[in-house]
Amino acid sequence: MHDIGKNIVGVVLACNNYEVIDMGVMVPCEKILERARAEKADLIGLSGLITPSLDEMVHVAREMERQGFKLPLLIGGATTSRAHTAVKIAPHYSEPVVHVLDASRAVPVTTSLLSEDGKPAFVAEHQAEYERLRKAHAAPRLPLISLGTARQRRTPIDWRIEDLPVPEFTGVRMLDNFPLATLRQFIDWTPFFHTWELKGVYPRIFEHPEQGEQARLLFAEGNALLDTIIAEKLITARGVYGFFPANAVGDDVELYTDESRIKVLERFHFLRQQIDKGSEPCRSLSDFIAPKETGLPDHIGAFAVTSGIGLKELCDRFRAANDDYNAIMAEALADRLAEAFAECLHKRVRDEWGYGRAESLTTDELIHEKYRGIRPAAGYPACPDHTEKGTLWRLLDVQAKTGMLITESFAMWPGSSVSGLYFAHPESRYFSLGKIDRDQVADYHERKGMSVAEVERWLGPNLNYDPA
Repeated sequence: MHDIGKNIVGVVLACNNYEVIDMGVMVPCEKILERARAEKADLIGLSGLITPSLDEMVHVAREMERQGFKLPLLIGGATTSRAHTAVKIAPHYSEPVVHVLDASRAVPVTTSLLSEDGKPAFVAEHQAEYERLRKAHAAPRLPLISLGTARQRRTPIDWRIEDLPVPEFTGVRMLDNFPLATLRQFIDWTPFFHTWELKGVYPRIFEHPEQGEQARLLFAEGNALLDTIIAEKLITARGVYGFFPANAVGDDVELYTDESRIKVLERFHFLRQQIDKGSEPCRSLSDFIAPKETGLPDHIGAFAVTSGIGLKELCDRFRAANDDYNAIMAEALADRLAEAFAECLHKRVRDEWGYGRAESLTTDELIHEKYRGIRPAAGYPACPDHTEKGTLWRLLDVQAKTGMLITESFAMWPGSSVSGLYFAHPESRYFSLGKIDRDQVADYHERKGMSVAEVERWLGPNLNYDPA
C-alpha cells in the first residue's frame, strides 16, 4: 500500500545501520517469504493502509507458521492496532508478533528483538500485554438492537422541498491539470507535521518549546519543495465529479439516469448503527437523502481526485540520487494536496449546488468543515465497506477520465487520492457505524449480492460476533 510511514521506518532503520529491503507495495505473501529466505532476513515487517491489508497480514502469519519461519514479525500502518495484532494475527504464529505504533519505535523494537540479552524480557512483556488484550476482546459483546428496531430509530428529518437544492447540472465533469497553486490555499498543514511524527496543531506547533524549531524547519523545506513542484509542474492534479438525481430506498440510495427518476443508474448500499444509544437515532447515510415515498426530488454528488500523477517518477528521481528525505517530503506534500483538492472541490460543489454561495468562510473554517453538508468516503467510519468504491468508479468512469485505479483490495492508486460522496441536506452529519450484528450482515448480503462470507471479510472490524 501507499504508506509514507513505511518509507520513514525504512530510512530510520537504515540510519541506524540496519539493512532494509523494501519490496514495494501490494507484494504477494509468497514473494515476501521467498525473499526473506533468500536474504536470510532477521525479521519481517508488514505495513497496511486500508482494512483489507489486515486479512493479508493474518495470511502471512499463518504461512510463516506453516513454513516453519523463526523470525519476528512486525506489524504497522494506518489501519493496524495492538488489539488487532494481539487478537487476529499473533495467535497464528508461534514466534514474536509485535505491533509498532510509529516510526520512532522501529529502532528500539528491532534492537530488542535482535538482542540476545534483551529479547526474552521484551517478548515476555508483549506476550503478557497481548494476552490481556485477548481476554478483553473475549469479554461479552456489546448489546445491540435488531436491525428492524434500528430502522425504526432512523434520523428524524422533516422533509421539505426548500431543504433540497437543485444543482446547476446533472452528470459528470472532469478537472484536468487543476492548478496546484489554487490547491495550496486549501492545505491543512497539521497532518503534514504528524507525518513526520511531530504532534501539534498548525500554526501553534511553531511555538512548541521542544518541537517548534524542527517544525519551522520542516515547514520551510516543505514549502520550498512545493514551490519547485508548482513552478516546474512536477506532479499533476486531476479529478472528476458529478451530481445525480437520487432518492433513498430503505438503507440504499438509488441514483437515476435523469430527472424522470424511472431508470436506476447505480445504487449505493449503506449500513445502519445498531448500538442502543437510548434517545439517540441509529443513523445511516441513507437517512440524509429524501426517501422515495416522499415524492420529493433529491440529489447526491460524487467525486474522485488525485494529486499523484507524476509523483512516482518524482520520488524515483529523488531516491536514485539517494535523497530519501525529499522523496518522503514529496509524498507528504502530494497527500496534503490531494486532501486540499477534495476541500477545494467541495467548495465548488456547494456553490454549484446553490446552498454554498452565501458562504463567507475563512480557510481555517473550511478546513474545520464549518459548512453545510458532508463528503463521506468508503472505508471510513460511516460507511466502512471499501467495495462501494467499485460503484463510485463505475458511476464516474474514474479510471478512463483520470487514470486513477482501484486495486483488487479497493485501495486507490495513486495513493495521493481522495474519493467520496456529497450530501447536501442541512441535517447530514458524520458518524461512526460501530458494531453490527448477524441480522444486518444477512440483510446487507442480500442487498449487495455478495456472499455472507464476503460481507464478513470486508466488515470484519465492525462485526459484533466472531464469524468463525
